[in-house]
Amino acid sequence: MSRIIEGISHVDREELYELLHDKERNVLVIDVRELEEYEDAHIPSVPLIPMGEIAAYINDFDKDREYVFVCRSGGRSFQVTRFFQSQGFKNVHNYEGGMLNWDKEVTGGPENVIVTFNPEQLERK
Repeated sequence: MSRIIEGISHVDREELYELLHDKERNVLVIDVRELEEYEDAHIPSVPLIPMGEIAAYINDFDKDREYVFVCRSGGRSFQVTRFFQSQGFKNVHNYEGGMLNWDKEVTGGPENVIVTFNPEQLERK
């Protein structure tokens, strides 16, 4: 189960894997690293919105949805999760350990880079 660190919910690798495959729960997972990091390797179908850009879209996110944020080691995604929580989002989680801790499938390239925000782009296909 997820654990709480400094008031923020953290999910581990197995939980994230399960969430990615749970179609009923329909959690939105978002990578908040930089473009170059994402293009090197990312979780398939997970969209990229870099940490420095995500705040500009905060009013476009659905506060009723559940989100998990991913970065390289868990630090940037922790900050993004904390920011979302401070903006009234109740169901947000940080992926503990980040991509350094991910041992499942990865892909490279600019698969799903969010350039102009469209909530439909966040949905996994």
